[in-house]
Amino acid sequence: MNIKSILAKPIAKRIQNRVYKWAAEPKKTQEKVFKKLIAQAKNTTFGKDHNFENINSYQDFKTNVPIRDYEDLKPYVEQILQGKSDVLWRGKPLYFAKTSGTTSGAKYIPLTKESMPFHIKAARNALLMYIAETGNADFVNGKMIFLQGSPIIDEKKGIKTGRLSGIVAHFVPNYLQKNRMPSWETNCIDDWEIKVDAIVEETIQEDMTLISGIPSWVQMYFEKLTAKSGKSISEIFPNFNLFVYGGVNFEPYRNKFEKMIGKKVDSIELFPASEGFFAFQDKQNEKGMLLLLNSGIFYEFIKADEFFDENPERITISDVELEVNYVMIISTNAGLWGYNIGDTVQFTSLKPYRIIVSGRIKHFISAFGEHVIAKEVEHALKAATEGTGISVNEFTVAPQTNPDSGLPYHEWFIEFEKEPLDMTDFISKIDSKMQEQNSYYYDLIIGNILQTLKVTKIKKDGFQDYMKSIGKLGGQNKIPRLSNDRKIADKLTSKKVQS
Repeated sequence: MNIKSILAKPIAKRIQNRVYKWAAEPKKTQEKVFKKLIAQAKNTTFGKDHNFENINSYQDFKTNVPIRDYEDLKPYVEQILQGKSDVLWRGKPLYFAKTSGTTSGAKYIPLTKESMPFHIKAARNALLMYIAETGNADFVNGKMIFLQGSPIIDEKKGIKTGRLSGIVAHFVPNYLQKNRMPSWETNCIDDWEIKVDAIVEETIQEDMTLISGIPSWVQMYFEKLTAKSGKSISEIFPNFNLFVYGGVNFEPYRNKFEKMIGKKVDSIELFPASEGFFAFQDKQNEKGMLLLLNSGIFYEFIKADEFFDENPERITISDVELEVNYVMIISTNAGLWGYNIGDTVQFTSLKPYRIIVSGRIKHFISAFGEHVIAKEVEHALKAATEGTGISVNEFTVAPQTNPDSGLPYHEWFIEFEKEPLDMTDFISKIDSKMQEQNSYYYDLIIGNILQTLKVTKIKKDGFQDYMKSIGKLGGQNKIPRLSNDRKIADKLTSKKVQS
């Protein structure tokens, strides 16, 4: 047994004990984080503008700090870019993580010397918690690949700027550097297709044990490996035994992955974002990810179906309930305050606090008042494909409010790897599961407001072609599971399978 795997096990047990210690006192842990954040930021521009000096309770905080999104934060970011210090947090940010915005153009999310270590520690702890639970540390002996954005860093007004995954690449611990793939030069390639081809060439002869990335882009990597070698992934990498992913629900991809790999492998789900590293899967057989309450982030929650009310109720972890769809609001040691990250979550456990990501507050369908969310469409598709041999590469859903004839409907754009033998039965199963999950959708179908959903088949690589056409192929970019308009749908129509 390699020395790395031997040393990893006692370290993993120590980390597991530390994590479950704060997880056992969640309210005390969050109260401590809250007080520290307010104390450290009270002399910042934001702190002075929002009366931090007199904030002594969560109620005071809600009174003085409104919920905001990036547009509301932008004036403070602009002050930082003009050279000011002590604006959102003490001093200046170490980095800006550049992300794509829908209404704001590029967004620049601050990363500070206090917040940056938590991004690294959370990723490390996720692996160590897995080792502590399973006793499997063999993967640390082989090569590990992280499919991520370019680590090339630019500067904006004297502050280093890049994609989060590229920034994090600069912080990979020394003991992992020799195991890490791909090479620095390959990682710096901007064109995603060229980059994946180069990664295939570099890794196909290596002993890959851990593979990490957004499922859709890892799938592209696997497909290229298989096309080049004519072998399954487990034949190419016989010691590959751990898949680490985040960004999207893995369930729609799971069957396809198991077929491509040729065996089942363990997986760890992560919930990282430019705004913070929020959760990771701490148990292989428990649903949900452990919410990181001790990572310089104070969490608030608003019920998703109340979010657009004039004064929605804001609550802390003390008052959340199981299986309710919440918008997650954060305040952080990077200087985000009452900040809506746009994700919706549901709690699967309150002892300890575990969550699943249920969707995006801006990604829903409610063209007819049905309030359909990503979790529902993903669950419906899984139910219709499970145990059938049907395999789906990618999909998205949009309303068709103005059909050529008949009632409106939900249109499902699906790229199949293996199509259903009976499309009518497949559609019926999805629609039944949607009605079962969503009472509003059920009422609309029964009341003859909507007709049964329709499926539009998309050509092989049609979704990749679409993402390439809008300049979002690869990296952390992903297809929204659903939209309340036809912007994506209209573009995908040109990529449908002609009948």
